[in-house]
Amino acid sequence: MPRDRTLVYGLTFTVALCSIVYELIYSEMLTVVFGGRAVRYAITIGLFLFFLGLGAFAFDDLGDARENFFRVEGYLAVAGPAGLLYLVYLNAVPVGDVEIPRNVSLVLSHLPVVVVGFLSGLEIPLLTALLEEVGEDEPLAPMARRGVDGARRVLRSLLAGPFVVDDGTSGDPDAFSAVLGMDYLGSLVGTVAYALWLFPELGLFPSVFVLGMLNAVAALAFAARFGDRRTVLGDSVSVRVGGGSAVLTAAVLVLAAVYGGVVLDGERVESAMTETYLEASIENEYPGQQMDVEVTEHFTTRYQEVTRYRRTWTGDRRDWAGPGQTETCLRLDGQLQLCENWVRPYHRGLVDVPASLFEDFGDKKVLLVGGGDFVAVDHLREYGVTVDQVDIDREFMAYARNSSFLSRYHQGAYRYENLTTIVDDAFSYLQETDERYDLILLDVPGIRNDELLSLYSVEFYELLADHLSDDGLVVTWAYSRTQFAEHHHVYMNTVEEAGFERYASYRTYGDLNGDGDDEPVERYYVLATGESAERSLPSDADRELTWRPIPRYRGVEPNSIFHPNYDIIVDFR
Repeated sequence: MPRDRTLVYGLTFTVALCSIVYELIYSEMLTVVFGGRAVRYAITIGLFLFFLGLGAFAFDDLGDARENFFRVEGYLAVAGPAGLLYLVYLNAVPVGDVEIPRNVSLVLSHLPVVVVGFLSGLEIPLLTALLEEVGEDEPLAPMARRGVDGARRVLRSLLAGPFVVDDGTSGDPDAFSAVLGMDYLGSLVGTVAYALWLFPELGLFPSVFVLGMLNAVAALAFAARFGDRRTVLGDSVSVRVGGGSAVLTAAVLVLAAVYGGVVLDGERVESAMTETYLEASIENEYPGQQMDVEVTEHFTTRYQEVTRYRRTWTGDRRDWAGPGQTETCLRLDGQLQLCENWVRPYHRGLVDVPASLFEDFGDKKVLLVGGGDFVAVDHLREYGVTVDQVDIDREFMAYARNSSFLSRYHQGAYRYENLTTIVDDAFSYLQETDERYDLILLDVPGIRNDELLSLYSVEFYELLADHLSDDGLVVTWAYSRTQFAEHHHVYMNTVEEAGFERYASYRTYGDLNGDGDDEPVERYYVLATGESAERSLPSDADRELTWRPIPRYRGVEPNSIFHPNYDIIVDFR
């Protein structure tokens, strides 16, 4: 049986790992719900540290360390996983007809951070008190002893230069510094394990149950070693906790068993919880929940989350679809990529309208940024142009090649003989290549989180301008300048700062609801540098192409990689 001090260090390492990873999981979920990764992580970690300190401050009002440590670990085993489930249901699952205002939901969504932070703040002083109670003269287990001695020798050699070190040769640290050091080590291992294994391999939901199980196991290991042996539960050792030891110990045992079962079936749990959240969150994007959603396929690549689903209109949005109309759609990282009823009009606007602006378009060279579904390539193939496609997500492109749904629209365009597909980040590719293009098409996701800030930055658009031929154009789809005015102002100042001088906008139309009338599908911008000839739009555009100077909005900073303007991020909710 391990020595008591060794077990205390092991418990410290374990609970520290759990606490920091809980916060990383909450940060990721808050990013999914509210966007703004940098902001979400900064606020989460800040709140966590504050309530960590508040928990440590509250320690003086607690009684017996043994009883309270068991309780804290039991509470964390419940609160940690429950916090993630709370976030999902608060922000995705409606409660009757009650709609929680977004600002209120944002505040309430940080409650799990507060609870876990406060409980985690109690752990260090409780473990310190326990270590002092065990006694510093109680020997460590041999392996732990060797590890401590080796670490201290390394530290002494590093400290000998810049600091005055103790001349003593012995040297176990006092209880507080030992617990704190092990706590930091657990936090380091936890962050690395989360980044390299837990999140990419297991996903958020199984990961949080792994942590809950670790908290429960820590509580049980503590009870088995340090529990009052005069208090029994069915002739087995338990810890005496305020007269309720039997109930609490049984609850922790049940939790550990349940969490173990969840982890073993983690893939199914992850799929079920993710689909529940995605279906509810997509439905909630439509006022009055005029949409019924069923997720049919969901997976995660190295770079993005891919969701295919069927949506059925239940309201009267006749401009988009008639009641009861069902169609299949695809989302990438929660952002709508395409739907059956507008996939062709969208790509007609992205490819066919720009093609009409050139004489002898078949002789031109095109750069397609994104477009990993190969639908835009299919449209370009009709003109016989040379296409360089740059997309970072090899896994999604492999999926698109083999997807029966997408193949109806790309028709095997990935085999086009004049296509060169480069698997790379577009920013990096443009920095390294000397190629110049007559037309650059941006088939990129909308900017609904800060991970895409670089693709909407001054630096990126400067690279685009540098790689245009003398009469070259950049074409991209665009958000509504009336519905998303803040985004439009930042975007225009960004492209103007990058050197673009003129722009023109147009829309494409399609019969989305089958009533024989065309409805607007998407808006597009044509961006140009230098002098550009007047060109007319085809008949399916709302007007002839009209060049306008790119406006400069006062008091609005452009979006730069090194000075981001988060107003360029679009929030639909």
